[in-house]
Amino acid sequence: RGKDEKFKARMPRLRMVRDYKDKRRSSDDVERNIFKLKRSSDEKSKKMEKEEKFFRETFMYDKEIRVLTTATAECSVPSQRRVDLPVTAGEHLDVIDAVQGHAVICRNSQGRYGYVLVEHLNFR
Repeated sequence: RGKDEKFKARMPRLRMVRDYKDKRRSSDDVERNIFKLKRSSDEKSKKMEKEEKFFRETFMYDKEIRVLTTATAECSVPSQRRVDLPVTAGEHLDVIDAVQGHAVICRNSQGRYGYVLVEHLNFR
């Protein structure tokens, strides 16, 4: 009987340890998912910084980047040059600067900058 009592006493302890390990595994999975999200946001911010650096070098823009207004593209326009921003119909753009002529400098949701003709934008 002494051996049976020891065995019965150990069984609940093992079950508790297993339950704890299962809970710990599930919390570790959640933490891993959080780290994946942080990595993707870090990659996105690095890409945005790279685009901003390219924009400043190409357009010789040394002022602070501020959004003047937002606009929606009325039609799809492919880019002819690297400095032109390719636009799809219905895309929301941030207007950064209004230059002389019929073009404005815009930024799309991916962080790319470029010239867009005013005729292709709707400022509502």
